Parts: sequence; structure tokens; C-alpha cells
Amino acid sequence: MSDRFAGRVACVTGAAGGLGRATAAMLAREGARLILFDRDAEGLAETAALCPGAVTVAGDAASAADVARAAATARAELGPVELLAVAAGIVGPARIAIDVEEADFDRVFAVNVKGSWLAAKYFIPHMREIGRGAVVLFSSTAGLVGSPRLSVYSASKGAVTLLTRSLARNHAAENIRVNCVCPGTIDTAMAYASISQAGDAAAQAEAEAFQKAQHPMNRFGTADEVAAAVAYLLSDAAGFTTGVALPVDGGRVA
Repeated sequence: MSDRFAGRVACVTGAAGGLGRATAAMLAREGARLILFDRDAEGLAETAALCPGAVTVAGDAASAADVARAAATARAELGPVELLAVAAGIVGPARIAIDVEEADFDRVFAVNVKGSWLAAKYFIPHMREIGRGAVVLFSSTAGLVGSPRLSVYSASKGAVTLLTRSLARNHAAENIRVNCVCPGTIDTAMAYASISQAGDAAAQAEAEAFQKAQHPMNRFGTADEVAAAVAYLLSDAAGFTTGVALPVDGGRVA
């Protein structure tokens, strides 16, 4: 691995597992000093074991107080954050939009959209102080095209995609880049939790086969493949890239 992030301070939200853990581990291998944030304290500890010297903060991505505390902890223990990966997210119910309960709708938007906004709100000021920075939000291919089963999730990720583009325009002149990744179905616990909502074992097998068939490469992606895309967007190699929604989807939206 390279040392392209050597000495740089990075924050990863949703770091307790899945795409967040893979991203944190990759950034750590390439020299970043990490603040890890998630509501799952046990999972955070497991991720921290992969990231020597990492600082962990347990909290809710949808809580302004918790995100502000993470930003303050980062500043106190590591210094201003230059790199931010906002991986915290939930899928919500696999139902058409009008069948989703209000509480579920609110929670999906709170974590996926408000959580992304809060991370930007509290960490971009760090980047302003040091005169540079890079942010990667986590959208989805469901944030680029509609989803028949994950309608509210799709709507929330569509909001993340447009939030990315607005933030990119807001901060480009400040030498702060903002992009997002749009994964297809990735081989993680979150994907299989969604598939499990299909019903019995036969229905789940059918749902899994259907999901794979949506990807021309006829497989699910890996967490490391998404992490590699995030690392690229955070790196100096993407220095003239901002406002991009990058599919990592095996050709799903090609």
C-alpha cells in the first residue's frame, strides 16, 4: 500500500462495520490518523483494532450533539480533520413508498440525509481552518435511479446525491472538494438484511438472484472495492474532481 494519506487526519462515520470499516482500514493502511464514529461501540472497537492509533467516538449520526462531540474530540486529540468519509446509513423497510410507516420514513431520512448534512456542517469548518479538505458522502445507485422495493431509501440517497453537488458548489473556492460514491449491491450485512425482508428462504434466494442480475458483472461488489473508490476521491489524485456521484456498481446504471 502507498502512504498517500500519511499524517493526514480523517474521520469515518458509520465505521463499526461494512463499508465504513473497509474505508477506515484502507485509510489507516495508507497512513491516515483516524477518528471513528458510530453508534455501535463494540463494532467501533473492532474497527479500531484494524487502525492503529485511531480515536473512537460512539454516537448517533442523526444527532447534532453527538456529531459535534465527534468533531470536538477529533480537534482535541488529533487536530483538524482534513478528510471525511460519511458512511453511516440505513436501508429501512423494503416496501413501496406509500406503505412505509412515518417513523421509518423519518429515521431513514434522519440517518442518511440529516446525518450527511451534520457531518458536513461540523467537519467542513475544520477544513476551512487548514485551507483544504476532501469529503466523500455515501449515496447509492438507488440515489441515481428509482427503486421498486427500497423506495424511501432511494429517495434519501437521491437527496444525498444532490446534497453532494450543492456542497461541492458551496466550497470549491475554499479548496474543499465534495464527492459521493454510489455503490450497487455490495456483499455486506446491510445488503443481506434487505434481502431477508423478501420472505422465506425461497423468496430470499429469488431476491438475491434478482439483485445480482441487475449488475452486468453478475456479482455483488466488495466493501474493499467501494473503499478503494472512496480513497481515490479523498486523495490528491482527484484534486480537480468535485461534485461527482461515482457509481461503483458493476455496470448497473451504465
